[in-house]
Amino acid sequence: MDTIVVSGYMTQVCCDTTARQAAHLGLSVEFLSDSTGTLAFENEAGSATAEELHRATLVNQNSFFGKVLSTTDWIDSF
Repeated sequence: MDTIVVSGYMTQVCCDTTARQAAHLGLSVEFLSDSTGTLAFENEAGSATAEELHRATLVNQNSFFGKVLSTTDWIDSF
């Protein structure tokens, strides 16, 4: 097996870290855009909505670490 499919909670933390590590190990990464999610955050550095964090992580993932696609598109690829 050479591909990991990422879904789960905290798009910019656990999901992102899993995808990055998999890519660094030479695995192909498929990151499911509608099967990951997060919450809004606010701290001393500022604030970001859940949508902003989610979208930015997806853009970064698709640019550097793997392929971002919807769950429907992923299922249809089989």
